[in-house]
Parts: sequence; C-alpha cells; structure tokens
Amino acid sequence: MSNFANRWERKETPGISSRVKESVRPPGPLKPRLEAAVRSIQLQMQKLDIANQRFQERDRIMFSKVVDAYSKHDLDHAKIYANELAEIRKMSKMLMQARMALEQIVMRLSTVTELGDIVVTLAPAMGVIKNVRAGISTLLPEAERELGDISTLLSGILVDAGQSSGLSLNFESANEDAQKILGEAAAVAEQRVKEKFPDLPAGIATGEKAGF
Repeated sequence: MSNFANRWERKETPGISSRVKESVRPPGPLKPRLEAAVRSIQLQMQKLDIANQRFQERDRIMFSKVVDAYSKHDLDHAKIYANELAEIRKMSKMLMQARMALEQIVMRLSTVTELGDIVVTLAPAMGVIKNVRAGISTLLPEAERELGDISTLLSGILVDAGQSSGLSLNFESANEDAQKILGEAAAVAEQRVKEKFPDLPAGIATGEKAGF
C-alpha cells in the first residue's frame, strides 16, 4: 500500500495532451492522471451542452415551421418540416445520451480511492467512451478525437493499475456494466427530450428513433 500511496499522491505531471502524445502508458502517479482525465471528460460534457443548445434552437425554428404549415393546411410541407425536425431531435437525443453517459463516468472516477477500484471502474468507463465516440463521430469530429485521447490516457492508467495491483480484468462484467450505464443514459435522454421538446400536431408522424 505504501507503494500505491506514492504512485497515487505524487506531484501532478504535465497536462493531458502532452502525456497522451508520449505513449499509451504515460509516466507519472495515478491520481493526477486520473484527475486530469476527469477534467478532460468534464470539458467534453460542456462541449456537448453547447452543441445541444444549438440543436434546441434549430428545433424551435423548425417546430415553428411545422406548426405554421399545419395551420395553413399545407400538410405536404408540414410533413417535410416534421421529418427534418425528427432528425434534429434524433441528434439532440444522441448528444443528451452521450452527456449523461459521460456524467456517470465522471461520478465513478471521482469516487475512486483504492487501486482495485481503478481496475474495476476504468474498464467499463472505457467501453462507455468508445460507444460515445462512435455516436458523436459525425456530429462532433473534434470531440470524437479528444475522447480518443482521453481513452488512451485511461488505458495507460488501467494498465499501470492492473500491474501494480495484480488484479485481472473481467471483460464480460466490464462490458455488462458499460451497457448498463449506456442504457440508463438512454432512458434519461429519452425523458429529457419529452420534457424539452413540444409534441407535433396530431396526425404528423415522423418515426423518430434514436440511440447508440
């Protein structure tokens, strides 16, 4: 435990970008590296919030077009706008789900205090980040790349923690945990979409469906 304490508490090393570029296993104690990863994930959450605000504004404009066309009995244009609106809401829901999933990861990483906790926590966290990256790759290419850097940093921490603790990784359990996190995030995102966005006029179906 004294060895772990030294690796855990030692003085913080340089920023995330320089460490990630060094190697898959950046040098340095575990705690500062983990804290750097948490801060970077929180930054991505902020970017997702900003992007989603733009989608919500686009939703407001497109919804007005749907209502206007519908009130003029122009169902053809109303349906066209409704389909565009469905795509906007699909993207917004995807961003919300990504944000909720990352929030769960931050909460878990922020409570890690033991070496064994790192191994148990990081494995599903990396699975979640992988899915989030895939989900937002076309929407936010820059965020997708930055999440890749974070994943690399977490991978290095996981390798070091595993070697230091001698604990083996249960991949099946980690994958199940990751899917559980994503499922919970999807459920919350679905509810928030219902709360934030008004329903379309009756009779205009869009077949909206979204998720990772």
